Amino acid sequence: MKVFLTWAASAALAYSQSIDWKATEAEALKHFTALVQLDTQNPPGNETRAVEYIKGVLDAEGIASRTFALEADRANLVARLKGSGAKKPLLVMAHTDTVRVDPAKWTHPPHSAHREGGYIYGRGTVDDKDNVAAALMALLLLHRNKTPLDRDVIFLFEAGEEASTRVGIDFMIANHWAEIEAEICLAEGGGVRRREGKPFFAGVQTAEKIPNGFRLVSRGPAGHGSVPLESNAIAHLSAAVQRVAAWLPPMRMNDTTRTYFERLANLSTPEEAARYKALLDPARTMEIQRYLASKEPAHSSMLRTSVSPNMIRGGYQINVIPSEAEATLDVRALPDEDMEAFVQKLKEVVNDPAVEIVRENRNTRPKAPPSDVKSETFKVLEAAHLRIYGVPTLPVMSTGATDMAMLRAKGVQAYGIGPMIDVEDGPKGFGAHSDQERILEEALYLFVRFNYEVIAEIAGRK
Repeated sequence: MKVFLTWAASAALAYSQSIDWKATEAEALKHFTALVQLDTQNPPGNETRAVEYIKGVLDAEGIASRTFALEADRANLVARLKGSGAKKPLLVMAHTDTVRVDPAKWTHPPHSAHREGGYIYGRGTVDDKDNVAAALMALLLLHRNKTPLDRDVIFLFEAGEEASTRVGIDFMIANHWAEIEAEICLAEGGGVRRREGKPFFAGVQTAEKIPNGFRLVSRGPAGHGSVPLESNAIAHLSAAVQRVAAWLPPMRMNDTTRTYFERLANLSTPEEAARYKALLDPARTMEIQRYLASKEPAHSSMLRTSVSPNMIRGGYQINVIPSEAEATLDVRALPDEDMEAFVQKLKEVVNDPAVEIVRENRNTRPKAPPSDVKSETFKVLEAAHLRIYGVPTLPVMSTGATDMAMLRAKGVQAYGIGPMIDVEDGPKGFGAHSDQERILEEALYLFVRFNYEVIAEIAGRK
């Protein structure tokens, strides 16, 4: 590994030495600001606005690109830099849509890209227009520097990641797979964690949980509210929801989560380290699992298929016992979960013939194995994080979903990266999808450099 790190540092220096990074940062800020100022809330999307901007930049540089659209206002853009063909292509993917906003809740207008106190505020600043801008800058730098490549580098600026993937990755895979087929993909999903102003570690997403929707539907006779019934549908549903919410499905680790907790223990306080190591101690594991469920719910979710009751509906009038009530469950499955067996276990937990379990198939993702945490690509990412940020790298299984799941299902080794963020920002309401979403300006510039150097190292001629 030491030899690899030395080579990677030398290669990065060679790729970067001719670049004026101050001028590059100014250009990155210009493009990033313009992209954030484009309203691409999904729904409705309107990602063609961002595609037209990117295409204009590429046209001015003489870089060929193609657009692909299932719907006119929701275009995807693909640009390809040709390599020697000695190796299979690298795909760099970023999505141009964002989640919706409620402007009344924002201190600064959500599409202003307002700069204040070292931060840039706006919808999409950390999901995912940071990746869009960094990918665009990498494309420009590789082209301008005439970087010799051993593999094609394909850039996909995609629509429709934040809701239905019908117009984005699903459309591209089903209809234009040859345009984006690759051995390796870099996309969103990771990033460098900064704690109390100091970089702590870098996470690279190598696996993700699979979203599944379920409904619990309780039925019973309707009646007058003045005569309570033991068969009350709401009462049965409430008891079932309580049992499901209290259920802790069994822990199961994969290569990603096992390596994550091993490396996290090395970075943690002695008390935290002992706790993470004890996860594999049969005598203490349940105690630790219960602690994580209470105090570190994100870590608890990484260890198992999780269930969260998120919506409940029943009744329409105070003096009427309803004949039906239902709750919606957000189930995030481990990549190798046997869903038929899981449903059977869920029925045992509900344990009520009056409550039916109905499976929903909306906005799910395909089963896909984790990407290789021992690959040359992962080593390049490790070396770059250490070189640029001075931090070790941990593989991460995200509890949320990304479009890399579709690519992994096609055999692509996909890795989620991202900029540096303050771990305190999320709880304070400054994180992704929040009403004050923001990015450190310094983090944007570091990520532009990181992105370029990593892509050049993975695809550059050796």
